[in-house]
Amino acid sequence: MGMEGIGAPVKRKEDRRFITGRGRYTDDIALKDMTYAWFVRSPHAHARIRSIDTSAARAAPGVVGVLTGADLAGDKIGGLICGWMIHSKDGSPMKAGAHPAIAAEVVKHVGDQVAVVIAETRNQARDAAELVVVDYEPLPAIVDPAKSRAAAAPQVHPEAPGNLIYNWGLGDEAATDAALAGAARIVTLDMRNNRLVPNAIEPRAAIGAYDPAEEHYTLYNTSQNPHVARLVLSAFVGVAPEHKLRVVAPDVGGGFGSKIFIYPEETVCLWASRRIGGRPVKWTADRSESFLVDAHGRDHVTHAEMAFDADNRILGLKVHTIANIGAYMSTFSSSVPTYLYATLLSGQYDIPAIYAEVDAVYTHTAPVDAYRGAGRPEATYVVERLMETAARELGVDPAELRRRNFVRSFPHQTPVIMAYDAGDYEAHLDAALKIADYAGFAARKAEAKARGKLRGIGFSCYIEACGIAPSQAVGSLGAGVGLWESAEVRVNPVGTVEVLTGCHSHGQGHETTYAQLVNERLGIPIDQISIVHGDTDKVQFGMGTYGSRSGAVGMSAVLKAIEKVEAKAKKIAAHLMEASEADIVIEGGELKVAGTDKSLPFFQVALAAYTAHNLPAGMEPGLKEGAFYDPTNFTFPAGTYICEVEIDPDTGKTEICSFVAVDDFGKIINPMIVEGQVHGGVTQGLGQALLENCVYDEESGQLITGSMMDYAMPRASDVPSYNVTTTETVCPGNPLGMKGCGEAGAIGSPPALINAITDAIGNNDLSMPATPEKVWRAIRAVA
Repeated sequence: MGMEGIGAPVKRKEDRRFITGRGRYTDDIALKDMTYAWFVRSPHAHARIRSIDTSAARAAPGVVGVLTGADLAGDKIGGLICGWMIHSKDGSPMKAGAHPAIAAEVVKHVGDQVAVVIAETRNQARDAAELVVVDYEPLPAIVDPAKSRAAAAPQVHPEAPGNLIYNWGLGDEAATDAALAGAARIVTLDMRNNRLVPNAIEPRAAIGAYDPAEEHYTLYNTSQNPHVARLVLSAFVGVAPEHKLRVVAPDVGGGFGSKIFIYPEETVCLWASRRIGGRPVKWTADRSESFLVDAHGRDHVTHAEMAFDADNRILGLKVHTIANIGAYMSTFSSSVPTYLYATLLSGQYDIPAIYAEVDAVYTHTAPVDAYRGAGRPEATYVVERLMETAARELGVDPAELRRRNFVRSFPHQTPVIMAYDAGDYEAHLDAALKIADYAGFAARKAEAKARGKLRGIGFSCYIEACGIAPSQAVGSLGAGVGLWESAEVRVNPVGTVEVLTGCHSHGQGHETTYAQLVNERLGIPIDQISIVHGDTDKVQFGMGTYGSRSGAVGMSAVLKAIEKVEAKAKKIAAHLMEASEADIVIEGGELKVAGTDKSLPFFQVALAAYTAHNLPAGMEPGLKEGAFYDPTNFTFPAGTYICEVEIDPDTGKTEICSFVAVDDFGKIINPMIVEGQVHGGVTQGLGQALLENCVYDEESGQLITGSMMDYAMPRASDVPSYNVTTTETVCPGNPLGMKGCGEAGAIGSPPALINAITDAIGNNDLSMPATPEKVWRAIRAVA
């Protein structure tokens, strides 16, 4: 390991500009003659638009234009799409309703856009938007996914009768039913995975700019995957042909999944720029808009049964989930409660039979899609709450019940598609038990009781699948795109290096970790390496960043390109030093002839490639190579989390005393960045379990938790100082042996906390978030 290579805790290169306020975000970009957009949004969850009068708004100071859904339809701009086809059990395709970028006839959730006002300043646009008069005919709304299938429930889309998008199944139902029938003990649980608002620190923003001279569009956008945005906006929405559309995602202040999707606002900004004659149109959400219209996360209602034999081995697992998709299908929403959820229901356990059935339903709420973990947290919550409940009902130690059922031999084929390639689940369980001082818990519990406090401990052994896998496999499961990644490594004539990646960095630290990989291979200092991403005009087509894929998939593509560069550089060096190519080694920024004192600095070889005065016969000049990497399998990070809490029975307030996270991420490039990712993920997971809850009013469909005053985000005082460490089994599925670390914390932490609280209070009937009032009532219910 070098000072800047793989495994070194290098400080993040990008942080200097961020912490000195020099980051360049979409809202920082000012184009010449720029105008500002403000959207007129529906105050109703469900209503028919009778008429829209824009005359007063058009006459308001500074207004450049007011556009409606009728204008959009008149220009033949298509609706937004869901890019993953799911088929119901009966073989029928999912029933997707239309999703216009501006509603023309019916609004389907509070915040649905009905018009856009464009003006010289943001405040002028906002003021004029107040003058747009919309005559609505309010209609009844449904917000509860568990009630959306009722015969009397209001219909969201005519295309989806009974509000059912699909009824999907995975696994062997007959074998699972047989396992349950022959069981010594069945553990049953009903769970709600609470709905979350993503709340990235930077709100979404977009600038659409049309150039009439070249008939070319540019979109600056808060996107996690600019190439996918360009593809959808050109091929499906029809804003512009691909070669006439550039998408730039500059610095992005966090995404957590919510910035993967293609939204109405960026579509409208591009189209509107052309409509007003080519002036750029900027829209930046305020926080209230983000609450209303960013894609929310989770929102599952689940009934699950787990069967055990007389020796406490799991025989089978049966799960039924209702997944709330919201009012429209977002870009990847169909995949989250299906192939990203049910495929992980085996957890770390050897379960012979599993069957999951999922009903995806429409409601009059904001669209729901991937949010940090995307399906994996929901699956982990089901499995790990069941395991803890089973341990209590069976009267066995929760750690030992898990140990008894761990998968021990690899590769392991689960009954739900996944083939686990490598892991050592006992290693992280044992490490966590030791760090958490599990043996000393009884004494701590007794000491707390003497102080009048309730102490509890909870486990979570999570597994996730990331680096989402082979394009052929996801294609067969309904994905509309491949999930490979691209890279180009450009060595400049003076030996500096540019890496162009199709991934996108919005907090992951790619500018550091990708440079560490180049340093490891070529020995070039990382300050001579730049990482280029986020601009479709600069970077070759790539798939972006989500699903903890930037290491296992993105860096594998970079490595493949580096290997091609190395091969060519060795050929040139061998030619220049009159040696055999097989004897050339790259060390410390030099190409050397092994066993001799002959060497050339890397920059001299690069210069030779570009001057082309003395190259091997037939060799092309230059030193620049590209690669595409398609993964061979998912990667499977796994770990054990142990949470210890103390509760005040008089107030129901929970204090998290300690949180231990032991993760197996395979090979680690930068341990400091990995630790930061785990801290952030665990905090988001604890936020879900303890504080966060997105609530709509049952009658009106209004968003009750529409601001930071009503939606509680975790603060530093809510969480302890984490005890984070790793174990390592190398991933055999990619050349660097990496697994991915971005989502793990958010996946493993919620059940650990709820298991700890229910252990402390002696009542297992507790839903997330475990607010003081809920905990207080749960204590009283068993008193």
